[in-house]
Amino acid sequence: MQDKEASVGAVPAGDNELTELGVAAAAAAIRDGDITSEAYSAALLRRARQYSDLNSFITIDESAVLSAAREADKARAAGSSAPFLGVPIGVKDSYSTRDLPTTLGVKTLEGFTPAGDADVVGAVKNAGGIVFGKNNLVEMSWGLTGNNSRYGQVKNPYGRAHVPGGSSSGAGASVAARIVPAALGGDTVGSIRVPASLSGVVGFKPTTGRWPSRGIAPVSHTLDTAGILARSVDDAALIDQVVTNDVAAPLSDRSDLQGARFAYAPRQHMELIDPDIEKHFQSALLRLQDAGAEVVEIDLGEDYSTLTDRIAWNLFFRETMEAVTDFLCQNNFPVSFDEIYHDLKPELKGAWDHLVLPSGQGYISQEAYEATLSVDRPELQRRLGKVFTRSGFDALLFPTTPSPAPLIEQRSMFTVAGEEVRDLFLAKNTVPASGAGLPGISIPIGLTGQGLPIGLEIDGAHGHDRKLLDLARRVESVFDTLPAPA
Repeated sequence: MQDKEASVGAVPAGDNELTELGVAAAAAAIRDGDITSEAYSAALLRRARQYSDLNSFITIDESAVLSAAREADKARAAGSSAPFLGVPIGVKDSYSTRDLPTTLGVKTLEGFTPAGDADVVGAVKNAGGIVFGKNNLVEMSWGLTGNNSRYGQVKNPYGRAHVPGGSSSGAGASVAARIVPAALGGDTVGSIRVPASLSGVVGFKPTTGRWPSRGIAPVSHTLDTAGILARSVDDAALIDQVVTNDVAAPLSDRSDLQGARFAYAPRQHMELIDPDIEKHFQSALLRLQDAGAEVVEIDLGEDYSTLTDRIAWNLFFRETMEAVTDFLCQNNFPVSFDEIYHDLKPELKGAWDHLVLPSGQGYISQEAYEATLSVDRPELQRRLGKVFTRSGFDALLFPTTPSPAPLIEQRSMFTVAGEEVRDLFLAKNTVPASGAGLPGISIPIGLTGQGLPIGLEIDGAHGHDRKLLDLARRVESVFDTLPAPA
């Protein structure tokens, strides 16, 4: 849905060159006077209209975007050199925005505009960035396929019959479709990395707690983190640096992988996997070795999958009610938890009945919840921490998703290597980093025979986000850039 449309004209021949620009390249071009923010923003708005069938945005205020772009051009003429000056960025509609409605993906909040911006949005604006619009998402960020009953199913730009991933579905699709150069997302069990993988973009989940969370609708206060979807690691790193005000050394100029040590655990991450994904992952390991890296197979334990699933889903389900209730109250949203719950689509309401409400049969007991936090989670952190400390690896590698994007018509249940799986299977490999609070980044490494993107996840040590981003940039250089979706 787009409101307050402004005239941005027909599609000029040079639009493709403009919309291919990433965050850093667009900011540099605006700063150097090679392009204006108004021309760049107008090209992106035309792109949004051209790709409106993707349902990647709930709200775009075209007049506001163009007005902000003109102000950025005036600021540039006056000497401003803000890092993102005049660059529009998408924002998942779980982030509060003072100038645009914030729906959390539910019709109960349709038309509601908060009094203030989420801290991350404020940081982007302070750096000169422009909020392009509010990205479509799964209701209350509860889902992995991009299905929203009120605002429409988000479609994958690389195959419109396929899901884009979720819950940051519109963010991933809009970046892949070149509507925006980057978009703010949220990740609880993989909601940045899954859509990044399925939609063919870079998705960065910081160490839990690294990015501010104020003003972002939660699912689980233990697992949640804000993050970014972009088209390059450099752009993700630039946004991370601005949001966190991290004055650490910039990324290195190295492009080789000499001395880098990678671990991979096929027993845990590749037990059930699409053959095309497996082939590309094995090829990726060889390419990394050819680039000078050491790649070593490890085993994370027979109970690893059971442990990681128990941690992620126990916390995800158990913390939703308290987290959402507190958020609505603290941020003066004009609805209650009960009002949102009663107006959910039937399948989601049924899930909350069973798992989120204390009366539900699947509701986790206080004893089990405390054991998850005090026993299971420290064990996972110890086990993964040992990969980086005692074993001395720089990163853990695995296929971000064990399958490419399933068909929309099969989004709830689909087949992988002859076995039927449910949609939660898409997060099988991403939940461990969430449970342990580690930073992780997904980068695109190729396309399947059907032309669907494949992602490689690189997880790093807790708190070593800049080191991970630098390493990911060097890994990224080993692989060919994905072609833009047709």
